[in-house]
Amino acid sequence: MSTTTAVAPLTTADAEALVTGARRAAEAAGVSVSVTVLDAGGHLLAFRRDDRAVLISGETSTRKAYTALQLDAPTADLVDAVQPGGPFHTLPTALDRPLLFIAGGLPVRRDGRLIGAIGVGGGAPEQDHAFAEAAVAALG
Repeated sequence: MSTTTAVAPLTTADAEALVTGARRAAEAAGVSVSVTVLDAGGHLLAFRRDDRAVLISGETSTRKAYTALQLDAPTADLVDAVQPGGPFHTLPTALDRPLLFIAGGLPVRRDGRLIGAIGVGGGAPEQDHAFAEAAVAALG
């Protein structure tokens, strides 16, 4: 008989902390961003739109979060793999949403298990990735 250890799910308080962490990192860099946080089931837990950011950044941050969640990998790790003819080029999407392979989306894990994802949009891809990393690191 096997036992499994329960892992606490991503809570709304966690999601708010992720949004705050990403926002603070972006503000320190002088960048306006939109931030999306999803739980492990792909449900939206938190979203922050910055009206000073490019309007598309909200949709971009959401797609980045879905990509990170669906593939359980940082979107930055996928950039080189997602080329015509590459392994992810024709990957079907379980959530019926287009995948956006640009750095800035990260899976969120607790005790090694996937519990959600964060997506950041509004800066350069490398900046968005760094803002997402800062948010996940601050969550602990």
